Amino acid sequence: MIFSAFTGGKKVFDLSKFISEYVTKRPISMFYEDIQNNKEELTKKIKDKTVLVIGGAGSIGSSYIKAILPFEPKTLVVVDINENGLAELTRDLRSTKGMFVPEDYIPYPMDFAAPVFEKMFRARGGFDVVANFSAHKHVRSEKDIYSVEALIQNNVLHAKKLLDLLAEFPPEEYFCVSTDKAANPVNIMGASKRIMEDVIFAYSDKFPVKTARFANVAFSNGSLPAGFLARLQKLQPLSAPSDVRRYFVSPEESGQICMLSCMLGNNREIFFPKLEEEQMITFDVIATELLHAHGYEVLHCDSGEEAIDKAEALKEGSNKYPVHYSGSNTSGEKSFEEFYTDEESVDMHRLQSLGIVTGKDLIDMNKVNVLFEELENAFSKDAVTKEEVVRIIGRYLPNFEHIEKGKSLDSKM
Repeated sequence: MIFSAFTGGKKVFDLSKFISEYVTKRPISMFYEDIQNNKEELTKKIKDKTVLVIGGAGSIGSSYIKAILPFEPKTLVVVDINENGLAELTRDLRSTKGMFVPEDYIPYPMDFAAPVFEKMFRARGGFDVVANFSAHKHVRSEKDIYSVEALIQNNVLHAKKLLDLLAEFPPEEYFCVSTDKAANPVNIMGASKRIMEDVIFAYSDKFPVKTARFANVAFSNGSLPAGFLARLQKLQPLSAPSDVRRYFVSPEESGQICMLSCMLGNNREIFFPKLEEEQMITFDVIATELLHAHGYEVLHCDSGEEAIDKAEALKEGSNKYPVHYSGSNTSGEKSFEEFYTDEESVDMHRLQSLGIVTGKDLIDMNKVNVLFEELENAFSKDAVTKEEVVRIIGRYLPNFEHIEKGKSLDSKM
């Protein structure tokens, strides 16, 4: 049953069980065996260590925190601009039976690019383990030149500022999350993460750096499936692409990927989940299964406007839920996913559930600095265009084939 009974007979939707049965189709985490097989090494890397997590209030960052806490770090400092998210993270950790929370646990609502963050960091003398999850992660972040500048500032330029600080206080382990969209990128978000990989590797002679490209996190904050739940609560129609196939991991698995990559990886390695092509699923399938789990029949509509009109009947008790499923027609959308390119070397044997891109070279910092100078010069001009930024990125990443359709996801339901 997808619904769990609670006191008084009230039934609550069990999202974790739904994800397990209908999205990932795995009864337990795909990383369970790797965690069990490497407990001794994980304990060595985490126990009594000082840990900094940037962007820790988000879906992946908070899952990473829950993955590492059983190994009992001495210090946990969490930084995020989402003050409400930090409050909920703290309540969640302290309300979970058996959850270890170190005495030196401090959640800071602050921007890691702000001067106050540097003050805090220097006062603590750095950290043993640093993990950065702060990022623009949505393809929809690419709209116009202003949204593109904000995306690149956060994913690339601010990341370098953090790395310069870490170079003064080298951590034992540094991890920064990437994305599957960094492999042969077709959108600016994916390209920014591919550049981010080069930027962190340029510092790999100063401290160990690792990253991970992974699948969509099912029902993560701001994701389309999370939007399905919000629409259901408001009795609004569902809209989803029927031709975009994606790999999915559960929220729990997303944090475990990052922990395993950070603690078990060698310098300049990129981790990814071993998922087969047949495990990909389209968003319309998830939407349909979700509606069935809530007891609705699916009512297919030919347009978003029709679906909005027919959703009014839901307020009168109709069990026919209007949906609009259509082909993707927005900028930067890739119809399939890949975790590595043909040019990259891959180790598929070291871990049971994770593949590893190996053999990455130390990146020439001069090349990175030239790119940064070009981007900063472009953003300093009032008349810079999105197309100009795409050209700058294309000169740095020759395999960047930007898909521009003149329409963003924000133009759709």
